[in-house]
Amino acid sequence: MSKLREIFRKRGPIRKVGVVGMGYAGIPSAALFADKFDFVWGLQQDPRSSRYKIEMLNKGQSPLKGEEPGLAELIQKVRTEGKFECTSDFSKIREVDAVTVAIQTPFKDSAILEPDIGALEEGLRQIGRNLRRGMLVVLESTITPGTTKGMAAGILHDESGLAPGKDFALAHAPEKAMAGRLIQTIQEHDRIVGGINRESTERAVELYEPVLTTGKIIAMDSNAAEVTKVAGDMFRDLQIVAANQLALYCEAMRVNVYDVSAGINNLKCEETTRAALYPGAGGHCSTKDAYHPERGSMPAEPKPDNPLDTGSLYVLARRINDFMPAHMYNLTASGLSRLGKRVEYSRIALLGWDSINNPDDTMSTPAAQYYNMLTKKGAKVTIHDPYVSGYNGVKISKNLVDCLKGASAVAILTGHSQYQALKPRKIKKLTGLQHPVIVDGKNVIDPDAFINEGFVYLGIGRGDKNHHDISN
Repeated sequence: MSKLREIFRKRGPIRKVGVVGMGYAGIPSAALFADKFDFVWGLQQDPRSSRYKIEMLNKGQSPLKGEEPGLAELIQKVRTEGKFECTSDFSKIREVDAVTVAIQTPFKDSAILEPDIGALEEGLRQIGRNLRRGMLVVLESTITPGTTKGMAAGILHDESGLAPGKDFALAHAPEKAMAGRLIQTIQEHDRIVGGINRESTERAVELYEPVLTTGKIIAMDSNAAEVTKVAGDMFRDLQIVAANQLALYCEAMRVNVYDVSAGINNLKCEETTRAALYPGAGGHCSTKDAYHPERGSMPAEPKPDNPLDTGSLYVLARRINDFMPAHMYNLTASGLSRLGKRVEYSRIALLGWDSINNPDDTMSTPAAQYYNMLTKKGAKVTIHDPYVSGYNGVKISKNLVDCLKGASAVAILTGHSQYQALKPRKIKKLTGLQHPVIVDGKNVIDPDAFINEGFVYLGIGRGDKNHHDISN
């Protein structure tokens, strides 16, 4: 029996868990762990901006806005049962058998492929200072391949004096939470679990297996787990870029991309099942992931064998997808131009700051780039979102009427259910214009209803409608 297995045998099964980072991944994970194990500490640094999370969670309330089926009820349940508590006191880590780390790792600058891992490093230092022999540490953050065995293992060893893989277990289990259905995705999706050695993998499987319902554990090495996470998002990026590029073609050819997508999805045979995604203004929450393998393979020998004079297909796909907010700007400018107006000095109502529909997830929101382009040109922009109150100093209103008043153009960047019920006559009256512009980045409104009411309509991928005559 190995030294680490003997330590686990004496320590016993996992009973107490710590979860570092009370965000979209950490909160539902903590609640699910608390429902299956004896007790869970939710650990959150306590700056002024996030103190409210600790207070709300300890009242049995979810600090996440938007629609998250089952989450609020589960938080209330585990708090009532005394199985969960949130704190900023990282010394509580000394009490647990396993601790997971769910801290964001955005890129400082995608041009030089440099991730911002400062918060993750600090979280690992805090864990290392309180690490005890026989504990399990699991990174759930999206990271550059090689990070678990490299940077993470080094910090934990330096801070604790303990040897990773010998005195404590270390693994990577990339988070599977998807905003809008957090509980469902964690329970029902398969879970990748990769330890730095076999003992670490086995201990991590012991942690995650109880929270799964229909999902199963897929065990592998930590390096492979890191690659699997980013590769999955990269492949989805390729699907998204295929939809977005097709939408741009369809606009130029005056074709409805949604008709084309429906046709593609109907062309099935025994060997292939086709599934064309829908295009949009942006909002993929993992915009950084295509760059992680680029960075991870840089020191590799031999270098990746690529065709002559070509770059990475995945990086190219990401850059095309990153262009979509600029395309929304171009559509807006085109609509105003048809009326003899310019973006400069125009009042534009921006609907939807969220990255995806209905939750309050603003990570990689396309609205930020679109907003910055408009304001840089001198436009006056009002913003509405039913779930988001503010973003890096940008004022966001929950009053849709106030946002729409006097707008020359209305741009829909998120497919919130509230926007699917927009009434053209009411919006036109609020704008006070005979011919307002409306730009649909999510295909949530009926083009004909707005065109018939006198709007200048433009939509991503709606080449069949973008060149319509302006109704009197």
